[in-house]
Amino acid sequence: MRPPEVLLDNSDDVYEFYREHRQNRLQAMGAYALLGRRYRPRVGYAAGAREAIHELIRSRTPLLIAVNHLSQLDPYTLAAAAWRSELRPIIGRTRVLAKDELFEQIKLRRRIDMMGGIPVFRGSDHGLRAVNAAGQRMMDICAERLAFGDSLAIFPEGTCNDVDPAQVQAVGTGIGHIAFRTAKLGARPALVSLGLSYGPRADPAVAPTKEEVKSASFHFGVPHTDLPTRPAEIARLVRADLQQALDGAVAAY
Repeated sequence: MRPPEVLLDNSDDVYEFYREHRQNRLQAMGAYALLGRRYRPRVGYAAGAREAIHELIRSRTPLLIAVNHLSQLDPYTLAAAAWRSELRPIIGRTRVLAKDELFEQIKLRRRIDMMGGIPVFRGSDHGLRAVNAAGQRMMDICAERLAFGDSLAIFPEGTCNDVDPAQVQAVGTGIGHIAFRTAKLGARPALVSLGLSYGPRADPAVAPTKEEVKSASFHFGVPHTDLPTRPAEIARLVRADLQQALDGAVAAY
């Protein structure tokens, strides 16, 4: 199927395409390895987290990976951390939610597609009413991908944190709805919180440069395999759990 243009008016075709889209795993592995060498993140784990993640991947449990959002460069440092962590075996089988504007340029879109991107039409960009139907479809597609055995990485704050990089900002219920819909399809994803820190910042509103995001600190929390049943409860768990992971990342920076 030929990739459709990523436009809100074309969202049905867009999500039908990403329902079936498969990454080139060899290309993805090569790209993630390159980013691992370029950004050199440091990766830490809460007690027991490394072993638990390894076992979940070995048992082919889909992972719902929540990461705090600090910069437009986060997808690249996250990819680098995946290469240097227990997530390496699921590179090429992990989808990443990314804002729709990243799919506008052909060259960048090829890169985002290769890295597992699924476009998101955000209410802050298009208006909440305008994106409602597309958002529902996006969550359905994410749930289907998880039920098929893929994993999914999400920045659940929805936008970059320019307030306090050491505090997780508000988490919407989208991640809860995705987990809830996945469970309705008969699959039970495990929540893995991954805290990210680029170190203390004099002004959080000023985005870090490519040099400043090198050697970032990532910290994995212990996975949750028994999630609440309601989307709002899942979202509350994500925020609390992600804060613990972020605390670990900040402490280890």
